Amino acid sequence: MAAAKKSARKAPAAKKRAPAAKPAKAHGKAKAKAPARQRPVAHAGVPASLVPLKARIRSIPGYPKPGIVFRDITTLLQDAFGFRKLVDDLVQPHAGRRIDAVAGIEARGFIIGGAVAHQLSVGFIPVRKKGKLPWETIGVDYELEYGRDRIEIHKDAITKGQSVLLVDDLIATGGTALAAIQLLRQAGANIVGCSFVIDLPDLGGRRRIEQMGVNVQALVEFDGE
Repeated sequence: MAAAKKSARKAPAAKKRAPAAKPAKAHGKAKAKAPARQRPVAHAGVPASLVPLKARIRSIPGYPKPGIVFRDITTLLQDAFGFRKLVDDLVQPHAGRRIDAVAGIEARGFIIGGAVAHQLSVGFIPVRKKGKLPWETIGVDYELEYGRDRIEIHKDAITKGQSVLLVDDLIATGGTALAAIQLLRQAGANIVGCSFVIDLPDLGGRRRIEQMGVNVQALVEFDGE
């Protein structure tokens, strides 16, 4: 009997595995990590929260002329913790009071006054030197040590009866601040107070302003000029 031929069946070919799918690329650039929040700078090993504002202000002898010590607040403004404390301290006494606008005297008064206005959620009025404002103005002339000067505001800057807080960086003899008070009152404002970072009490400016019936707030005092 003839041997049965074995049918040589080929085994089915193994299916090739599909290559693993590559993870899809995210569209656009990966987001950069947010920089770590900068901690308040310590002054001579003292935590920033304990350093008074006065210690953050730089004193420069002989500027702008011999015999004068210039009180430079730029070191305070560039200090994030100090700047925040400065604004908070200026705003705090006025919490709950009616204030319709903040007026700032050129130029550092713009920086501080703008920040105070922001915190109080009110508008800001720039008090500028003569010829610096683009529209119709009203102004007041005042005496300087050598000559005269003029400050101005836009004629529509104030609505009659508005309560206005006047802000500047420093009060010395008070000449500019007194002129600003006169100008703002002339425009119809009710001056609720004057706020300054620095007072030079030996020069008498604070007393002159208070004699006009305006309360004065100053955060720091320096003796002498």
